[in-house]
Amino acid sequence: MPETTTTRTLSMQPLTREAFAPFGDVIEAAGESFPINGGMCDRFHDQARMEFTGDGRAGISVGFGRPYPLPYSFDLLERHPLGSQAFMPMTEDPFLVLVAPDEGGRPGTPIAFLTRPGQGVNYLRGVWHGVLTPLGRAVPFVIVDRIGTGNNLEEARFEAPWTVTAG
Repeated sequence: MPETTTTRTLSMQPLTREAFAPFGDVIEAAGESFPINGGMCDRFHDQARMEFTGDGRAGISVGFGRPYPLPYSFDLLERHPLGSQAFMPMTEDPFLVLVAPDEGGRPGTPIAFLTRPGQGVNYLRGVWHGVLTPLGRAVPFVIVDRIGTGNNLEEARFEAPWTVTAG
């Protein structure tokens, strides 16, 4: 019997606070702010809801993400049951953000977002998401997540891969 190939394609959509809200927070210098440092800095306050359980604490790390080409094919998503996880690029380069709703302890149909320059994301605790996926060139990222004991990583694979296209 011949093997059938299933093509499952996602198109990237712009990353907005409203569309991303079920999965976490968009981190950006947008919306209301207030002046600090003698008026020389506008603070866009409290951009992400950081959540940590147990003995965990917030840690700030730096990651250097190598670029992925489009179209991008993936079959793996992960989540962190003990704490949220934020990624903020240290350049103006866009990156791909993949998320999926939870369906009975497994990821459902994924959604693909493309960031604008200056945007980062915070994945809420337990949200299924893709790996760090810069596009175009390697990018350093500030990573804020839970540091502590316990297993804070679950991975799930799809039976057939998904492919993300530019449009």
